[in-house]
Amino acid sequence: MTVIDVILAPGNGSFFYDDQAAIRAGVASDGFRYVGTAVTPGFTTIRMPSRSLSIGLVLSDGTIVWGDMMSVQYSGAGSRDPLFHTERIEALTRSVVVPRLLSVDVSNFLETCSHVLAYHSGSRLPLSVEYGVSQALLRAAAHVARTTLAEVICSEFFLPLPTKRVPLYAQSGDAREINVDKMILKSVDVLPHGLINSRDKFGPSGEKFRQFVKWVAKRTTEIGEPGYHPTLHFDVYGWIGLEFGMDAGKITDFICSVADDVPDYRLHIESPADFGSTDAQLDEYVKIVNLLDARGSNARIVVDEQCNTLDDIRLFAEAKAAHIVQIKMPDVGSVADTVWGVLACKEHGVGAYVGGSCSETDLSARVSAHVAVATQADMILAKPGMGVDEGISIVGNEQNRLLAVLAHRRSQTQNSL
Repeated sequence: MTVIDVILAPGNGSFFYDDQAAIRAGVASDGFRYVGTAVTPGFTTIRMPSRSLSIGLVLSDGTIVWGDMMSVQYSGAGSRDPLFHTERIEALTRSVVVPRLLSVDVSNFLETCSHVLAYHSGSRLPLSVEYGVSQALLRAAAHVARTTLAEVICSEFFLPLPTKRVPLYAQSGDAREINVDKMILKSVDVLPHGLINSRDKFGPSGEKFRQFVKWVAKRTTEIGEPGYHPTLHFDVYGWIGLEFGMDAGKITDFICSVADDVPDYRLHIESPADFGSTDAQLDEYVKIVNLLDARGSNARIVVDEQCNTLDDIRLFAEAKAAHIVQIKMPDVGSVADTVWGVLACKEHGVGAYVGGSCSETDLSARVSAHVAVATQADMILAKPGMGVDEGISIVGNEQNRLLAVLAHRRSQTQNSL
């Protein structure tokens, strides 16, 4: 089976691209807009609609399989790729990627990725291109094999076929209280993210954040189903370090105080500080992990910023520089690299969180469900968007359909024996 033509279609992501540096500096908001001047290169305003570019591979039997290119909400921050521009990405795709795709045999996912996503002029292709093209190639390989995407991953990475679901993690956006209620009523496994991305939300000495954490725990017992006991996961966008100083001991002290506020819950703190580079992040996060472990805290730290590519993920996993690594799929690039990232975390006893961004699309979110289930990651983000319901439906339903298909095939095999 080969590619005989390629179709490109511009589209929209499911949220917005935000200038993290400008927001962190304390700009005011006006309704859904931020007021002020953009700081991060590529941004013309602080908040911009997220865009995507779909790539369709026309196969030799007439089937068309798709993948979506886009970048994450906070593009250009934390050593990430710059802001996604549809016209620039389309031009590069047509000039570099399309010629590599034409006539390529799509039956072997890893081999095809290696060929199509090879370096250009001594550099990697934009990670958004790797992400979208690899989605399409994975779908092409599944079409050839007449299997699910997860089965292709299991076959090519020599993994056993999965039988268990992966815990689902939902993110609230700024509509924190209403969306927390939605998550609890739907018994989400991990919640609520919280979007603690400004000093106003974090509060002096973190008091506003601590109040929110306690409220989430209290609300869970008030309206949750009997026996419902989720993991509490909060993304603080580096504000612990910004508020208390970039000192591992002070950061750990605050995290422990938050954990003491909710002693009956497993607590995840994502991005407690951003130390400005991958090397510095690695060194300081090792200290925080060791201090938390030595104190027997129920808190776990999750790394996001400064840990983007597969090489970064391997460094953090080997050094145990986090309890959990977010494998942020558009930042990692090729879907194959996300698989390798999960496997690296498992090899070194570190939690693997198959993440991504609210700015993604339904198509990329469904691919992530297959990756997470095939690799049996520790948790997966309900994406895209910030509405909660949509992400839970898209990722959760895709996971459930996949597991139902695999269970059906196992029963058919047993009945034929």
